[in-house]
This record gives sequence, C-alpha cells and structure tokens, in this order.
Amino acid sequence: MTRPSDAGARPVPVALTVAGSDSGGGAGIQADLKTFTRLGVYGTSVVTAVTAQNSKGVGMVAEVGDASVTAQLRAVLEDIPPDATKIGMLHAAANVRALVAQVRLHRPPRLVVDPVLRSSSGARLLDREGFDGVRDALLPLAFLITPNLDEAEALTGETARTPDQMASAARRLREMGARNVLVKGGHLEGRRLVDVFFDGQDVIRFAGERIENAHRHGTGCVLSAAVTAYLARGAEVQSAVARARVFTRRAIRNGLPLGQGIGPCDPVGIGL
Repeated sequence: MTRPSDAGARPVPVALTVAGSDSGGGAGIQADLKTFTRLGVYGTSVVTAVTAQNSKGVGMVAEVGDASVTAQLRAVLEDIPPDATKIGMLHAAANVRALVAQVRLHRPPRLVVDPVLRSSSGARLLDREGFDGVRDALLPLAFLITPNLDEAEALTGETARTPDQMASAARRLREMGARNVLVKGGHLEGRRLVDVFFDGQDVIRFAGERIENAHRHGTGCVLSAAVTAYLARGAEVQSAVARARVFTRRAIRNGLPLGQGIGPCDPVGIGL
C-alpha cells in the first residue's frame, strides 16, 4: 500500500469513513463527510449498509454485501490512502470480516473505531456475530475506540454509569487491544457530563454542562468523525479528542429542528 507520506505533497489531508448511510442526512456517512469537509479534510467513503431513516427513527436497514465492501475498500486504500480512518456502522459479521482483512492487508494509519450497536432511536445496527468480530478482531487494530456507555458495557461486560466506572471500562478496553480509549458520557444522568479518555498511562476526564437542545441526532458520528479529521490533519490523539469535543458541542448547540422527531446536530453551521 502507498502510504500518505510516500505519495508526494498532498493538497489536503484525507480521511476515510466506513459506515452506513442515513437517508435523513443526520448521521452515518452523510454526517461524517459533512464533518470532514467542515474541518478541511477530503473525505472518502465505504458504504456498509443503506438505511431508510428520518428524524423519527430507522425504518429499514439493507445490508451492502461483503464483496462490495471489500471492493470499495480496495479502491480507496490502493489509490487514495487515508491519513486517518473512521469505522462506524458495519451491520453484519461478513462486513466486519471483510474490513478486518483489508485493514490487516493495507494497515491504514490512525484507525478510529466507533462501535455502533444501535441507532439513537433504538434500532439494532450490528448483528451478534458482527459484534463478536468487532470486539475480538477489530478492537485490537484500533488506534482509538469511542464507545458510548451502552457500547462500553457490552464490550467489557462491566457497568459504566459513573465516571469511575467509565475509567475502569476504558482500562479494560485498553487491555483488550485498543491503543487509546474514549468512553463517551452523553447518556449520564444529570446536568454535568463527563467523557473519559485513557491512553494507557493517564486517565483524563473531559467535563461539561449538558446542552439543552433536543435536536442532536448524529452526535456520536460527528464526534468520531471530528476526531478522525483532526488526526488526519496531524493532531496528537489527546488534542484531537479535546478539539473534537468542542466542535461537537457547537454542532449540538446549532441543532436543526428538521422533521417531526429529533432533528440533526449541525456540524456545517448552515443553521447559523
């Protein structure tokens, strides 16, 4: 594989997103590419599933087969190798296996794994065998993993409902193979929220007041995409996480009241 550093002077950093699409435009591939563009990064993509969803929820998920996922990955990795890669919704075990095979072959740098299990409306987005593959095969390849509380609990088997428990889960995820861990605290109770970052040495707690805006669909996607974009631009991981949190909180404040349900957060600023 041609590494970014070997490809000559690039006009712009490149980030790859591997995820499902959102027909409502608030999450998934659509949110990732908006975030990459807003942060000055050229975005490439691999679609793993097509969802029929809007502000009210997910109506249907159609799997993109592993042969297509493999072909998309090869097309991008062999010609436009990314400076950082985000892995989001994979949906099925075959897609997890296809992705792991290509990651092991091409070794794209700075792999950010957002282990999406369910949509914000509760729809299941990864089957059981696929979850096992993410935990056992993909997690050890991750430069950074960014689970929410439910995902951290599912991956570790530990309770993660307080900052101390989140720190314990982060340590366990590091033991399971992830190089860096960010456990997101958006589902904590109360007005003050904490995200916990662990790099193998230091536990860092990022705290902030809850932003009272109901229109926040896609928040997790935007955060992991923003981290990926900052990594692609050369930021160190702790700085990338800190800057991505600021970016995402701004996107939540700018959330758009579109549709009849929960509207999207706005990483582009079109609602300003």
